[in-house]
Amino acid sequence: MHPNPPDLTGATVAELSETELLARVFPLLADARATLVGPGDDAAVVAAPDGRTVVSTDVLVEDRHFRREWSSGYDVGWRAAMQNLADVAAMGAVPTALVVALTLPGDVEVRWVEDLARGLSDAAAPWGAGVVGGDLSGGPAAVVAVTVHGSLEGRDPVLRSGARAGDLVVHAGVRGRSAAGLAALSAALPADEATEAARAGYLRPVAAVDAGVAAARAGARAMIDVSDGLVRDARRIAAASGVTLALDEPLEAFADEAELLAPVAAALGDPGLGDPGLVRAWILTGGEDHGMLATVPREVGPPEGFRVVGEVVERSEHEVLVAGEAAARGGGWDHFGGTARV
Repeated sequence: MHPNPPDLTGATVAELSETELLARVFPLLADARATLVGPGDDAAVVAAPDGRTVVSTDVLVEDRHFRREWSSGYDVGWRAAMQNLADVAAMGAVPTALVVALTLPGDVEVRWVEDLARGLSDAAAPWGAGVVGGDLSGGPAAVVAVTVHGSLEGRDPVLRSGARAGDLVVHAGVRGRSAAGLAALSAALPADEATEAARAGYLRPVAAVDAGVAAARAGARAMIDVSDGLVRDARRIAAASGVTLALDEPLEAFADEAELLAPVAAALGDPGLGDPGLVRAWILTGGEDHGMLATVPREVGPPEGFRVVGEVVERSEHEVLVAGEAAARGGGWDHFGGTARV
């Protein structure tokens, strides 16, 4: 048996060596089912049963993507895992393993890092995709970089470029909650059912991973993780496929989400139901919900977990239409285009 680690409540990473910190983190990381060689060697070895591996990476930067005064270590670990799990699911792959690189300033508490490891493990646990390795460094701000691996299980990958005129546009997952949650946190809104649901959507989003895999199995032609906003990511499918995505009125297509978000918008001083009301804007341009936007043949219909939110039409002057009108340019998440947020 391993002795219990000493209680380091309040201790910071500056008080431990790298070896000591890793010794506290490793036991908190769940094993990945596909792991052949895990943490502790120069590199991990992960099984690739059909000979192919889907790989994606994302990074969270302190004060760019999160604030420690808002987000626990668990929250950050959860978000870092979810945004990566969503990327491989959007290709139709089942997540198999994560590799994590951490940069930490000396004032980060050891407990925060331990909680981050728990968040990573818990987010990936439903798919058996544990952390198989990574790197640790010091620096001026906390940075969490995650690389995810996934298995296509013998299927072809679902690309952004496969949409065809006549397809249904379908969506799985929530819309606008992360953007509403950020607004609620920024305004320090008092807690109630609506604001708590929105905050949870920002701090601990639940990616539509199973839906992405289900869509691939059902024959989706194109798919994308909606991480940067519905319109922005719809435009990416349209551009890659040479078509136009005609989206339905969002307050109708996502009526249940609009109902949940309306009290948050009202608390911020906007009834949220007009154009460009907050609710409509959150649904159309809010990022980091990690839902799935896909196109499927009309005869297939929406896969399990999806709703119909529009249709694919022949390419016109505009890549995306919303309720018959050209979607406005801008909006959504852009790291360098003036819409960056924390």
